[in-house]
Amino acid sequence: MNNHIKLFIPGPVEVSEKTFKAFCSPMIGHRSESFKELYRSIHPRLQQLFGTRQPVFLSTSSAWGVMEGAVRNLVRGRVLNCMCGAFSDKWNDVSLRLGKNTCRLQVEWGEPIRPEQLDEKLASGQFDAVTIIHNETSTGVLNPLSDLCAVAKKYPETLLIVDTVSSFSVLPINMDELGIDVLLTGSQKALALPPGLALFSVSERAFQRALEIPDRGYYFDFLEFKKNQEADMTPSTPSISHIYALRSKLDDIFAEGVENRYARHATLNTMVHDWVRRHGFEFFAPEGYRSLSLTCVKNNRGIDTVKLNKLLKENHHMIIDGGYGKIKGTTFRISNMGDETPESITALLNALDDCLARL
Repeated sequence: MNNHIKLFIPGPVEVSEKTFKAFCSPMIGHRSESFKELYRSIHPRLQQLFGTRQPVFLSTSSAWGVMEGAVRNLVRGRVLNCMCGAFSDKWNDVSLRLGKNTCRLQVEWGEPIRPEQLDEKLASGQFDAVTIIHNETSTGVLNPLSDLCAVAKKYPETLLIVDTVSSFSVLPINMDELGIDVLLTGSQKALALPPGLALFSVSERAFQRALEIPDRGYYFDFLEFKKNQEADMTPSTPSISHIYALRSKLDDIFAEGVENRYARHATLNTMVHDWVRRHGFEFFAPEGYRSLSLTCVKNNRGIDTVKLNKLLKENHHMIIDGGYGKIKGTTFRISNMGDETPESITALLNALDDCLARL
């Protein structure tokens, strides 16, 4: 591990030795009683983190699988996609490829989706569902989820699908209270697990909608997930190693305390923000709409971000992200999610200081 390059990118993030050890637990049959006991052992804690009484499902896929599945299960005709960055923009492309009639609520990259914009679109009454990414990883924008959910509640025929891939377990998200119909996340970001597992929950009215959809497929059929979860199983062969690792991670989360975990992420995020200001950089996202799990820094100083990362890697065995898509190079991103601590973030920021001095 001496040559390991530590990841401070928006995902995958660092995975602890404890988690890797759990990941390498001996294999069991996925239809065995041992697997059922494993699923039962984690399910109540997942419900607590999701803020729901609904079942929580485990999908051996990236979160994109469930994102596609949500559109297939819930959209009869038209879907509204809220677009404010690379990943929310991509959801519109996914909807189009599924043959759905799509509508864009498009804002500039770096801007949030605002409640009044959503209200104006939904007032037409034309949509089966609306998709929202809570934390747009490409731009560092944290959309105002509570306010957006309050708007969506006014339109009960429009089901609400929310991606929390890079915000889940970073700040509280109460699915039932907010009225979210599909809440989904992935393993490789704030949960600090290896990539390859998606977790999601589905409301009762979303199950009822799925019953009306004849071509929802099999692998991501919400009703198949529901039927199998009732027997403490998954519809298809799961990545058992991921679930062992997830159990270990849940042990860590609840040992730390969920509220303490939220507070730690906020503290680390503030440390990065202080560094940004201290060095004369600016933020890509506006005040009040900035991610708590990563920081998208505007490269207003015009530094060579490729060289910065090269120096960071060669001299300190660390990397950050040099910006995503059309804002690559004009921004860079620093992650503080997962298992990071004040000590590890301090080490990163000191390393960045050294590298900036070498540019």
